[in-house]
Amino acid sequence: MEIAKTRCDWAGTDELYIAYHDTEWGVPERDDRKLFEFVVLESAQAGLSWITVLRKRENYRAAFADFDPKEVAGFGPDRVAELLGNPGIIRNRQKIEAAIGNARTTLQTVDEFGSLAAYFWSFVDDTPVINRFVTMADIPARTPVSEAMAADMKQRGFRFFGPTIAYAHMQAMGLVNDHITSCFRWEAVQ
Repeated sequence: MEIAKTRCDWAGTDELYIAYHDTEWGVPERDDRKLFEFVVLESAQAGLSWITVLRKRENYRAAFADFDPKEVAGFGPDRVAELLGNPGIIRNRQKIEAAIGNARTTLQTVDEFGSLAAYFWSFVDDTPVINRFVTMADIPARTPVSEAMAADMKQRGFRFFGPTIAYAHMQAMGLVNDHITSCFRWEAVQ
């Protein structure tokens, strides 16, 4: 009989959430396409639950050119209208237009930094921050680093990416390890 694994409380019992927690969340990510995927998904999540976006992830992948920022940056008004009619994604004009604008800003950021990874990882001196939180209540919703990241992103033209979303992005992409210390993933992602 398999012994139950201790996970972060937010993983709950939903199989999709558990799989995401167990295989992706908090793993240091340096692939630009994956980082851009989460720029799109995290900005779409603003004001909604993450599970809502996670359930629509494959639809987003299809609708947003497998998260190719060069292709998404070229989306025009006809594509926006098509996306607004797509029931598989969050049909919010501002968020759809933000995803397209964020693709254009991503390309400018890559031109400046060499990669999206270099940009994001510069906020943590290219090394994941290993936190040692015991309970979910110990984990902040934002930090001075996420505030600095959000301010810089806003200045560059990124939209729907405030300090709380920036911190969620840092957690998801492994810039910080916010698995609670009793979680079986806390040590695994280091």
